[in-house]
Amino acid sequence: MKRIYDFSRNPAVRNYTVADLRALKGSGKTLSMANPADRDQLRACVEAGIDLFVVGADQMADVREIAPTHFTGAGSTWAQFGSDDEIVAHAYDTMRNGADMYYTLRSFDVMERMAKDGIPVQSHIGLIPTFSHYCGGLRAWGRKADEAMKVWSTLKRMEEAGVFAVEVECLAEEILEAVNEKTSIVTFSLGSGMGGDAVFSFVADICGEASEEEKPPKHAYAFGAVGRLHKQIHEERVAALGKFHAEVAAQNFPYPQTNISMHAGEKEKFLEALDKWTSTHQ
Repeated sequence: MKRIYDFSRNPAVRNYTVADLRALKGSGKTLSMANPADRDQLRACVEAGIDLFVVGADQMADVREIAPTHFTGAGSTWAQFGSDDEIVAHAYDTMRNGADMYYTLRSFDVMERMAKDGIPVQSHIGLIPTFSHYCGGLRAWGRKADEAMKVWSTLKRMEEAGVFAVEVECLAEEILEAVNEKTSIVTFSLGSGMGGDAVFSFVADICGEASEEEKPPKHAYAFGAVGRLHKQIHEERVAALGKFHAEVAAQNFPYPQTNISMHAGEKEKFLEALDKWTSTHQ
């Protein structure tokens, strides 16, 4: 653990710092990374020993309560804000609230502007689902040499802009293996092989939360069967609600053991008092 000041200049402790992640290059160590979506998932990720988190910006208060020492990134979606100034203002708010890096898909100019101000900027290469219109849909990237070189050019342009880290999604594994040691940018591999500095996966994919009808993406590997448990919970919930409804309709519920009774002799006193009150107020 490293003692730091966070970006609001509050004393804090982190499991990894920006410097630590940059130093991973060539170390032979690979970190785990996940995206806990709520307080329960945060607790589970902490207890499981996951190294790094990426979350929604509105989750930072929960993160710093439940996982105060975890290096955590947050950011904005491409269409969340219209102007560069709004994005930068949101980045400052997010960092002020305890984030350790800020994710954006916007222009190199915005990335460079934030990086020059000292914000650790994370971006995205390979498959970017937001821009899937431009590549004919969700697909793998870099299977041909010319596309691989375009990815490399983009990575170098990001490096020039001062980008700190990138999510590398659905990129041919040979590319990340070849370029990771040739860039100072920290790489988070999502479906792009073992060549990254960290391996990122979605909590829902890791835990096997997809239903039997859903087809998860190629990079999704289920280490658990939470989806099956969710289904069992739903079926049990429906069954319990159905029994409740049936018992109410049959005038069987509430049951005697669930009701509250007056102390012995108090019912008679109450009924007598009620009769007297009623007779005098008619």
